Amino acid sequence: MDKLMKFIDAHADEYVKYLVELVKIDTHDIEHGIGGGREKEGQLYMKQLFSSMGASRIVEDPLTEDVILACREKYHEGNLGHAYDDRFNVYAEFTGCGSKSILFNGHIDTMPVGDPEKWEYDPYGGIITGGRLYGVGACDMKAGLMGAVMAVKAIQDAGLELPGTVKFASVCDEEGGGNGSLVAAMHGQKADAVVVCEPTDYELVAAHMGWVFFKIETEGVAVHSGLKIGGVNAIDKTVKIMRALEELEHRWLLTHKHILLPPPSGNVGVIQGGEAGSTVPNYCCIQLCVHYLPGMTYDEVVKDYTDTVMRCADGDEWLREHRPKISIYQTGNPFEMDLAHPFVEAFKTSYERAMGEPVRIVGSPAGCDSRTWRNIAGCPTLQYGPGRLAQCHAVNEYVEIKQYLDAIKIYANLIMNYCA
Repeated sequence: MDKLMKFIDAHADEYVKYLVELVKIDTHDIEHGIGGGREKEGQLYMKQLFSSMGASRIVEDPLTEDVILACREKYHEGNLGHAYDDRFNVYAEFTGCGSKSILFNGHIDTMPVGDPEKWEYDPYGGIITGGRLYGVGACDMKAGLMGAVMAVKAIQDAGLELPGTVKFASVCDEEGGGNGSLVAAMHGQKADAVVVCEPTDYELVAAHMGWVFFKIETEGVAVHSGLKIGGVNAIDKTVKIMRALEELEHRWLLTHKHILLPPPSGNVGVIQGGEAGSTVPNYCCIQLCVHYLPGMTYDEVVKDYTDTVMRCADGDEWLREHRPKISIYQTGNPFEMDLAHPFVEAFKTSYERAMGEPVRIVGSPAGCDSRTWRNIAGCPTLQYGPGRLAQCHAVNEYVEIKQYLDAIKIYANLIMNYCA
């Protein structure tokens, strides 16, 4: 393995070049996938790269609404109403001499640039300076996807034989909620183990929280503020509901805990209501995100929230007759990997061989496609990739070149160690 690590160092410029080429391709989601996405050219690039490396299998898998609908009905996962013209996943397979398989998952789509005037460097320029590669998606998560591909290429280039089958799932529409990996899992993509290559900054993510986005609407009666006694203030009624939800959160703090994750919580991120200080508002709406732990279920969270709002309404003369309207507009289940699983031990060993020190195992409050590969595909799954969470969706997004090259070494060690 020392020979392979030295080989990667000696060919670092070549492996960085492939990442630069991918970062230069615009693959951004439009309106979080609702308006479609520009992943096509990036996926064609990945197909050409896989072909040049001698992949035994390369497949295009178009994203379709019917698959997402079926996934939503069965697993409470999937974001409906997205546009899918020219949007497809790419799967590739490299057959080795052993029976074990490992799959690396990465999303090809990125967030939009935003205001290009705020960028110090061309967001599609692939600029390297100060040991960093700048560009949209450099961190989130083209470095992770390309790093895994370069791990296979390094093993090939060093004249070594793959000890098992290495698979790739380059997916679309992750930034729109993860529809690409959902399609992959629904269509049977799997392996003996999966690595989701999202940025983790030298930490190994073995759990993340689930989430449910709620919208709660409350009606009132509008009158002039001087005649307030004759109206019903929808904002006041909404505040009463928010206080009841705070009490639910306090109860959760006492009953739900996780060794790697923060406690479950709800955040009111949007509140809309009223037109003028002189008018009692007849409508108020809040939008909130609830993060919940492995061990809790979607049905439990929805029931707790719905029951809390309706109990609050039962205790209010107006709300008892004018029930708040509750709707759900996005969901994602939690993810958890058993730390005693042999795949976790294999990753720990591989990381230490590559980096010379133990890896730190953590949980993530932010969700990603790990949940899909663990919960739907049913695969042992871990999340590890180059880059820092703070760089995701950021102006002047970058990935450190050293982290990228270190990830190639870690992935290569994992392939050789786990698949043997």
